Amino acid sequence: MKILLMEDDPVLGDIISDYLRSYYCIDRAFDSEEAQSFIDDYSYDLFIFDINVPGKSGIELLETLRSFSDRTPAIVITAYEDMSYLKKSFDAGAHDYIRKPFELEELKLRIEKSKILFHIEQDISIKISEHVVYLPSQKSVKVGKISHNLRPKEAEILDYFISHPHQMISKDELIQNIWEFDAMPTDATLRSYIRCLREVIGAEKISTQRGLGYRYE
Repeated sequence: MKILLMEDDPVLGDIISDYLRSYYCIDRAFDSEEAQSFIDDYSYDLFIFDINVPGKSGIELLETLRSFSDRTPAIVITAYEDMSYLKKSFDAGAHDYIRKPFELEELKLRIEKSKILFHIEQDISIKISEHVVYLPSQKSVKVGKISHNLRPKEAEILDYFISHPHQMISKDELIQNIWEFDAMPTDATLRSYIRCLREVIGAEKISTQRGLGYRYE
């Protein structure tokens, strides 16, 4: 399950994200601008937004996302006790609301309830090596306990390699199966994607055969 947490308090944000990373894949944003950047690049199963953050509030960000038909489930967290914020949160599109201070276990229970309510399933994992696991639907790779988010094209390249193990795959084959005709990448761009993948999953997993292409082992 992939969650975007937006919390500007550095101590509380670290406590929440460190706790949740034992159970889920977590990205942490400090403000609405950073959260929007994450959302533009990655997909999430759940948002957890603090209301009072720099820039757009969590409620305003949620309203913006809903205006663009983003229906990702959202839990709002806040220190406000005024009931008007509860109403605004639900009107903006939140499905749950939790007041600070709260127990971490309570937040986890609400997340688990969200999984049931919105039929969010745990991701299928693919073991790449002893300590490296790929989560396809999350477009992320776990190396030990550390998660690395992949860019969309990196994930597509890795998907293609995994579905064609131990085969020689030419540069042209990769490009034709992953890119649209009018968006063909340069050789340098493709090499950059391959290099980034090697840095995450291990250089030995993708070998280069000069003049021929790549082989995923």
